[in-house]
Amino acid sequence: MAGVKNIGDIAVARIEELGGPVFGPQSLIPDWNDADVAPHMKWMVPDHFDPASGNMCGVFQSWLLKTKHHTILIDTCVGNDKDRPGFDRFHRAKHPWMENLLKAGYHPNDIDIVMCTHLHVDHVGWNTKLENGRWVPTFPKARYLFAKADRDYWDPKTGGHSAMAMNEVMFNDSVLPVIESGQAQLVSGVHEIEAGIEIHPAPGHTPGTIVLKANSGDKRAIFAGDCMHHPIQIYHPEWGVSVDEDKEQAYKTRVNIYEECVEKRSLLVPAHFAAPHACHVHREGKAFAPDFRI
Repeated sequence: MAGVKNIGDIAVARIEELGGPVFGPQSLIPDWNDADVAPHMKWMVPDHFDPASGNMCGVFQSWLLKTKHHTILIDTCVGNDKDRPGFDRFHRAKHPWMENLLKAGYHPNDIDIVMCTHLHVDHVGWNTKLENGRWVPTFPKARYLFAKADRDYWDPKTGGHSAMAMNEVMFNDSVLPVIESGQAQLVSGVHEIEAGIEIHPAPGHTPGTIVLKANSGDKRAIFAGDCMHHPIQIYHPEWGVSVDEDKEQAYKTRVNIYEECVEKRSLLVPAHFAAPHACHVHREGKAFAPDFRI
């Protein structure tokens, strides 16, 4: 399976839920336009753009890191059996995510830490599973790391910022059961999980978006969640997505991440990039460009 296999001594696995030409360009990236995109078609087709449907290609996936001390799951996709009316791919889904986790050689009991880069519906779904009519944590031995800023923002009791009724449903079936079980740990600022594994704030997409930075030997990576959704945003960091909560801050965060990837040769590992699912970043004039040779 294409993707990142390791970061130095850290083993990396990719757990896919679904993928394909799943993103309508202008519905996700409002600034998308044919004139600016045309020069990029030669590298986008077929992996990152599907001419037949006119859609951008992408995936819904989790990343799993195995260090000497921890097994860390980054984001938990859409989940199964969740009520997501109006979202055909998400509503009461039966995706093979759990089967793919097991095929990768991991069991829910193996997971020590679940880190959600942000509390959107497609990043928290497998936090919980349906058991005897109740939503219970899927990973019974894990600490779940949530940004306090995102918990406060999306919790209907404290934030009141739910743009859709689904946000409240998402919180109640995929976040609240973890908090009530005592497995949630709310983080703020920089949070070290272990030497070489740190969580850093990366606000904009949501107020509490966080990224995980991994460093082993001379290898580095930034697991960047939804700070960017498609590689065209490396060429055009000013192109935000329709669901960015703070578009100007999201732009600044993207640029900061790209600059760090250039300066430190960190591998960029977002949540939704199609194969090979990660890239290096280099400067191209005053802008940036992806390098998929990983």
